[in-house]
Amino acid sequence: MDKLSSMAMFIRVVESGSFSAAAEIAGVSPTMAGKHVRTIEERLGARLLHRTTRRQQLTEVGRLYYERCKQVLADVELADASANELQATPRGLLRIASPLSFGSRRLVPALSDYLSQHPLVSVDLSLNNRVFDMVEEGYELAIRIGAIGDHALVARPLRPYRMLMAASPVYLARHGTPTRPDELSAHTCLGLSNWRHRDHWHLLGPDGEQDIAVRGRLTTDNGDALRIAALHDAGIVLQPEVLLADDLSSGHLVQVLPDWAPPAIPMHLLYAPDRRPTAKLRSMIDFLLSRFSAAATID
Repeated sequence: MDKLSSMAMFIRVVESGSFSAAAEIAGVSPTMAGKHVRTIEERLGARLLHRTTRRQQLTEVGRLYYERCKQVLADVELADASANELQATPRGLLRIASPLSFGSRRLVPALSDYLSQHPLVSVDLSLNNRVFDMVEEGYELAIRIGAIGDHALVARPLRPYRMLMAASPVYLARHGTPTRPDELSAHTCLGLSNWRHRDHWHLLGPDGEQDIAVRGRLTTDNGDALRIAALHDAGIVLQPEVLLADDLSSGHLVQVLPDWAPPAIPMHLLYAPDRRPTAKLRSMIDFLLSRFSAAATID
């Protein structure tokens, strides 16, 4: 028999004064009520109740066991209540992983809004371009650009990740503005050193797809460093839209060949399947989808 059920029945027997009264409260037969108590006595090797035809009385072991059972069951009720509260109200710590550029430029401002709406939630955000093993590393949510990889995870599509080309007005004044993709070969193009084909830019536009050979004198493994180089008139940069958007809006950079760009990359919100996710996780998923899903309004 289940230990907690037997403990609960023992408490009912003690507090109601008889097996029959306890059985009626529990909706079982007096025989079943007695079986619960006998199961405990057999497991402990001690009698819990002195029984007579007229009344019953707790033994010394029974009194101690009764007090401990009440405490145990109270703790169980508290644990259930705490779990239910966690399910109902967003609270606690959420660990999230995101790529660097999207995380710093788009996710962090959104999380600031979320945290103002949910004062009982905290976020531990990791910004890194490597692929995280969510389960192994203890992340509840991840934003992933490109291949999903782990098909055991739930993947909710977000707006595709787009890249574009830009240069400073000074650079374009000095070297001219390309009007066709093949003209990029005559320009200084800022390269990302960890791209597999950094000497070729694969572009999609009105005339289909083109692979353009590019050259440049500066490469680095950091996209924001290339953005800064472009701001200082060093050449044409090809980087994520989220990284360049503010500079384009301010006029510090100008988009180059706006009808041409690399094919957009799928982006997903990932999390482990759970039939009863916590309120903090549910609320964060709903919030991020409202901000970044394909159907959401772009800020």
